[in-house]
Amino acid sequence: MPASGVRAAAIAARLSDLGLPARMEEHERHTSVEAEVPESLTADLWREVLEAVAEADRFGLLATSLNGRTLWAVVSKTVPTTGDVGGPSHQR
Repeated sequence: MPASGVRAAAIAARLSDLGLPARMEEHERHTSVEAEVPESLTADLWREVLEAVAEADRFGLLATSLNGRTLWAVVSKTVPTTGDVGGPSHQR
C-alpha cells in the first residue's frame, strides 16, 4: 500500500475508534476518507476528530439539510520526481 494509503487508513481507523465509521476511496492523485458525523458529537469528541483529520493534506465538513454532515479528508499521493523532468530540450 502506498504511503498515502497508509496515512488515510490510519485516519480512517482513528475516526472509527472514535465512533465514526469511516470509508476510504482510492483516486488517481489522492486517497479520500469520509465519515458521517452525528448531531450529538460532544466538544471533546470534536477535538479528537479534528486531531485525526489534521493528519490529512486537506479536510472539511459537508453539511446539508438532506444528507446530514459528512466529514472528509484527503491524503495526496506522492508524485515521483526525476532528475531530468523536462528533458534536454527544456534546459536553458
